[in-house]
Amino acid sequence: MTRVLIICYYWPPAGGPGVQRWLKFVKYLPQFGIEPVVYIPENPSYPLQDNSLLEEVPGAVKILKYPIKEPYALASLFSKKQTNNLSAGIIQEHKKQSLMQRMMLYIRGNFFIPDARRLWVGPSVGFLGGYLDENPVDAIITTGPPHSLHLIGLSLKRKKNLPWLVDFRDPWTTIGYHEQLKLTKKSRKKHEALEHEVLNAADAVIVTSPSTKRDLEKKTQSPVTCITNGFDEEEVPQGKPGVYFTLAHIGSLLSKRNPEILWKILAQIKQERFDFAERLKIKLAGKVSETVLQSLDSHGLKENVELTGYLTHPEALRAQHEAFALLLIEIDTPETQVIIPGKVFEYLAARRPILAVGPSGADFFELVEQCDSGRCFTYQDEEAIKAFVIELFEAYRAGKELRCTGDIDRFYRKNLTGQLAKVIKKTITSI
Repeated sequence: MTRVLIICYYWPPAGGPGVQRWLKFVKYLPQFGIEPVVYIPENPSYPLQDNSLLEEVPGAVKILKYPIKEPYALASLFSKKQTNNLSAGIIQEHKKQSLMQRMMLYIRGNFFIPDARRLWVGPSVGFLGGYLDENPVDAIITTGPPHSLHLIGLSLKRKKNLPWLVDFRDPWTTIGYHEQLKLTKKSRKKHEALEHEVLNAADAVIVTSPSTKRDLEKKTQSPVTCITNGFDEEEVPQGKPGVYFTLAHIGSLLSKRNPEILWKILAQIKQERFDFAERLKIKLAGKVSETVLQSLDSHGLKENVELTGYLTHPEALRAQHEAFALLLIEIDTPETQVIIPGKVFEYLAARRPILAVGPSGADFFELVEQCDSGRCFTYQDEEAIKAFVIELFEAYRAGKELRCTGDIDRFYRKNLTGQLAKVIKKTITSI
């Protein structure tokens, strides 16, 4: 059986879609003749935790752990709330940032390149080098963010001369939050140099969206394969929408992702229709920034909002099935065109209509439309969004349970793992 070492930071009990990608790959890889060995930090600082995911870790998988020094743990001594928000990606607009947050962003951006887990690289290379001497593998895989993990793979590739596959769950130098990290010109160049070095030393590159594939193919001669995220067929629960006209958003809703246009439209319909005002529920599951909450309040929607906080994975799946429609919101910037949020695939599995708002030409627009699973709009499509919301509400009033019926089989986690297995074996045999 082919044996691979998978180096990742996010692993149960960490929560979120980034954890599930490799948790599910590890679950199914043995069915394709590949034995995974997983390397993770022993004492990580996860902004979100979901203990339910621990139950999904295969009992037979070998887990290696080594301690990590987390700068976020030190920073939390000064401001625990702001440290947790920064670690979770919640960054206030510049004009609303405190002096402490500005200082933390500057230090994070310019002293910890490529990211705050940089201190784990050296110790991990030493530990894994010794492990591999006694326990050989056929290939190494690193997944980021955090992209510092790719530096572990880079060093091991050079020391052990092993095939190395790099998985980019999100872009590196073109990711949207880089603009908020107050990077100096020197720091930007260092990020670009490290990205170039990793891309061109890797034997294979894996990405999660077609646009990222096209972008990275311009930067490297290494083969680039798109393997999207997906959903686990076994986990799809049964359920029906509740008594309210519930529009649900599952996952963090950060300041820059605040869909003012949608709140404006919902407020308009609420003023125009008494029945809509009584029946509307906006269910937000996950971390929600103060900017979003203030925006909802200013539009007179506070009484229609249900904040659940972070939900476990099973709870999130259930919330999707109990909603009448699902909100898919992305930041209106060119950088986010390439992002296909992990929640998209479980939204598809829920079979509820999706109301998506994002930048023109976003990769997830094509995916939603191909699967006949909802409608996609830009931030300029105010009248069209309003018409769709009214169309959904009329279906709700008529007692219709809308279910999308598009073909989504290719996004089953097991099918995606089959694609990954082919890339792994092809990479090993081509070296």
